[in-house]
Amino acid sequence: MTIRFESLGLYLPERMESTKVIVSRLKIETPFDLSKITGIQRRHVAEDHEDTLSMALEAARDCLQNSRYSANDLDCIISCSISRRVGSRYHFEPTISLWVKNEIGAHQALNFDLSNACAGMLTGVHVLESLIKSGTIRNGMVLSAERNYPGSETAEKEIDSIMHEQFASLTVGDAATAVILDDLAEGAEALHMVEMTSCSEPAQLCLGMPSTESVGIALYTKNIKLHAASNLMIWPNMAKRVFAAQDSSLTEEQFDFLIPHQIGTKFSKKSAEVVKSILGIDLPPMLHCLEDCGNTSSTSHFVVLYQALQQGVVKPGMKLLLVPAASGIVTGCTSVTIGNLKVSA
Repeated sequence: MTIRFESLGLYLPERMESTKVIVSRLKIETPFDLSKITGIQRRHVAEDHEDTLSMALEAARDCLQNSRYSANDLDCIISCSISRRVGSRYHFEPTISLWVKNEIGAHQALNFDLSNACAGMLTGVHVLESLIKSGTIRNGMVLSAERNYPGSETAEKEIDSIMHEQFASLTVGDAATAVILDDLAEGAEALHMVEMTSCSEPAQLCLGMPSTESVGIALYTKNIKLHAASNLMIWPNMAKRVFAAQDSSLTEEQFDFLIPHQIGTKFSKKSAEVVKSILGIDLPPMLHCLEDCGNTSSTSHFVVLYQALQQGVVKPGMKLLLVPAASGIVTGCTSVTIGNLKVSA
């Protein structure tokens, strides 16, 4: 049995906000150019009438449009959104996956939500892969819709120092993505491996929670500590161990591209330097969507993949490594060879 990515879906709101305009609304002067540090020039922002559910539905429908399956063929739907806004309120019950299931007509599907911060979708892929391999189901959809921008709006109001812990909130954007997995791989296409690891010691360095200063959702990140070399060493040591267990290595796997979590260009560069210091190798070329999308949380890897397919950068037969970096700290390795994935123009 060989699992594959059967189809992808993407939704990006039409409205855009530039980093320059966002920073200009702060109460303080910034002595640095946030766009240059992060590589983020602008990001998509949901309109007031758009919410987690409406965005998830757009991505799910696009995924089905690109798929051999109809909604009623799906055996499972897993929603992995951090954002849970439906209408003007945040909802925890019923599940987002149940709403999606009912709206698209996936009447036969098992459904549940899971949450693992910005590693949510890759965790969902891990769980869905296991369910298919166990014989419990034949296929399923993993989706996420992140309406992150309200956290940025909170940060704009509350940042009063360049050391304020909400600065990372100024880099987020809104997006929704979906992926269908099945066990009907053809040729070289395959989901080779999904491995995840969590390190609890740095858990307090990135917290998403209600604001402690006003009404609103907020993200508090101790960036200097979070991005310290000791934390950046977690992934290369884990990757070395994971590939060694398969009598392989990052070099031997011959990845065409690596898709990191979309934190920023400076973070990606620093991470690559730490990898080289530990493993003695250069990472595969990295793919980003930072300039126009920013950090879209749990959807980020699939936003990058979808756009790379649209642009013809990623082609059938290419082997990719998807690397999460999430609050926890959560990281991992998802290795996949891409088949003939259709994407909307």
